[in-house]
Amino acid sequence: MKKLYYSMGEVSTLTNLPPHVLRNWEKTYQELKPKKNSAGNRAYTDEDVALIFKIKELVEDQKFTSDGVKKVLKNMEPTQGLPTQSALTPEMRKDLTEVRIFMTQLLQKL
Repeated sequence: MKKLYYSMGEVSTLTNLPPHVLRNWEKTYQELKPKKNSAGNRAYTDEDVALIFKIKELVEDQKFTSDGVKKVLKNMEPTQGLPTQSALTPEMRKDLTEVRIFMTQLLQKL
């Protein structure tokens, strides 16, 4: 199954975090390492996005410091709390792809 990649703008919109926060978190948390495409732009996976949501929850909801977040992430199992590709059924992937296309088209109209 083909892996989906999200741009920084898409991830910023999905997570409601400004791009500079995402870039800062990449420097702060070694677990967050999105790939870069041939143009040098960040390409986030579903796992990256899930990790961003986990960090956001720890920082904003649970009021963890950066050091506290690092400890939590270090003690997490590699896939703990993160969705896997196999966790999604083909129907769910199809639906999510359609939603992504719709949202991309909607953003272009704004």
